[in-house]
Amino acid sequence: MKIFNGRLATEDYMSTHSLTFSTPEMTLKKFAIWLGEHIKDSKTDTPTPRLLSYLEDKPESKTGMSFPPSRYLPDIDETFKPTGAIADFYSTQHENTSNTTKQSGDIEKKYCINCGGTIKYSSKFCNKCGYVQE
Repeated sequence: MKIFNGRLATEDYMSTHSLTFSTPEMTLKKFAIWLGEHIKDSKTDTPTPRLLSYLEDKPESKTGMSFPPSRYLPDIDETFKPTGAIADFYSTQHENTSNTTKQSGDIEKKYCINCGGTIKYSSKFCNKCGYVQE
């Protein structure tokens, strides 16, 4: 049985394309167009869609069970990890929450209703999880 090796395809795409000013929707559209582009097949020397170069035979183990699908799927991590221009902003927002004594000049703080992180009293969003505050 042949399967699409999404992990290899996404790694190849990400290594050759800049995503600096791209939205998730635009990235997905560009990736789909990239997969549909015709390239020369190394075996037949004819133009074929790039997608076909990422089809692989799915190997079976000695027990008759196939390998786990994670071997072929892209790495997907849903956790929020700030990068780029906002990374510095989020790294300066983490403060020591164990200090409960209020010193002069401290800004009033409250806690996020979603994750419990410390935020400014006037914040509309949590700096840690991004949850909208009421």
